[in-house]
Amino acid sequence: MGRRIKKLKKQRLHSEGTNTLFFSFFIILAIAVILWRGFDNKIPFWCFATIAGVLYGVVLNFFRCPIRYLDVEDTTKLVVAPADGKVVVVEEVDEEQYFHDRRLMISIFMSPFNVHANWFPVDGKVTMVKHQNGNFHKAWLPKASEENEHADVMIETPEGVNVLCRQIAGAMARRIVTYAKPGEECEIDDHLGFIKFGSRVDVYLPSDAEPCVKKGQSTTGDQTIIAKLK
Repeated sequence: MGRRIKKLKKQRLHSEGTNTLFFSFFIILAIAVILWRGFDNKIPFWCFATIAGVLYGVVLNFFRCPIRYLDVEDTTKLVVAPADGKVVVVEEVDEEQYFHDRRLMISIFMSPFNVHANWFPVDGKVTMVKHQNGNFHKAWLPKASEENEHADVMIETPEGVNVLCRQIAGAMARRIVTYAKPGEECEIDDHLGFIKFGSRVDVYLPSDAEPCVKKGQSTTGDQTIIAKLK
């Protein structure tokens, strides 16, 4: 698929974090004012201000939403990382829910310090979106892929290849947001969704796909090519 390469890259805050950041700021401000005015000794104020500032900075970092564009002219048969994080699985598995055959599964774990916006891994058309309730095991555990709460997005590429992208809630994650809608066209560079606090994204590809990443490798969403389709 030919595409115009866009050079613009910016940082912005994700809309999913607006309320959290807004209310957290005013709670911190209120407590800080009470400590400043209520105690002659300013040590409690400075201790609180330091700890609260660091924690607020972590949350602010979490809700970053980079505007990224893959610097590749032809994305045909390319699969890019749907998330920032670390590759925890690159292996063939039996996928019995949708494909009923062997699939190459590539899993990316997102720590609370990673950007948690998710991108579409391939160009194509969304054919299915399904949310399933479940547990909240630690996201890097193998059983998390099937047992944890997750949202499945099936994408059919222009060549007719079906790719499954699964957003998985982790031990800390309590909300999965999926923007994908059945029937809509999607492209690499488009946001697929967002997961709040520590989670994982799995991509299921045909078993003959060529992996381009290894276990333990760091990924950048919408930038790292993780596989090539045959």
